[in-house]
Amino acid sequence: MKKDNLENLFERLQGDFDFEEPRVGHQERFLEKMNQAHGVASISRKRNWWKPLSIAASIALICVLGLQLYSTEPSIKEQVVEIAPEVSETEFYFANLIEEQVQLLRQEKSPETAKLVDDALLKLGELESDYEALEQELVNGGNSKMILNAMINNFQIRIELLKEVLANVETIKNLKPQDDANFTI
Repeated sequence: MKKDNLENLFERLQGDFDFEEPRVGHQERFLEKMNQAHGVASISRKRNWWKPLSIAASIALICVLGLQLYSTEPSIKEQVVEIAPEVSETEFYFANLIEEQVQLLRQEKSPETAKLVDDALLKLGELESDYEALEQELVNGGNSKMILNAMINNFQIRIELLKEVLANVETIKNLKPQDDANFTI
């Protein structure tokens, strides 16, 4: 019976249905009327200004980041290379040599040589800090020839230190296998 009533209703209303899209803002107006009918204070949901504001903020952010990328000061290393281009080649050579020796030293580390290796690595860190101070002094306009000589000397001291420590580690390794009981006085 109810089915018949529904069918009659739809037959009667056929052609009267509205298939058009509601006007812009329909939902906001509807919610506003509902809130007023129930005594609820509404909060306006106008977002028209958010879109342009967000686009402007994005553009401003991109501009600021771009300016920072292009206006950064050159690093100390870059400034040193500008002052003395031969420094980069020399530093590359010595740094590779030192790094190889440090890797050998770390491979040779054992319980018997741990203190010696750790002390050598600590001293190398101090020498590296001294080298960075020399670079800064060169950038600040110190006597170029003296500072460049001191920088090369710093590398040479590091290499000599590594050679000496590696020789001492080798000596300790060679003494270890010998049995003290076999020696007679």
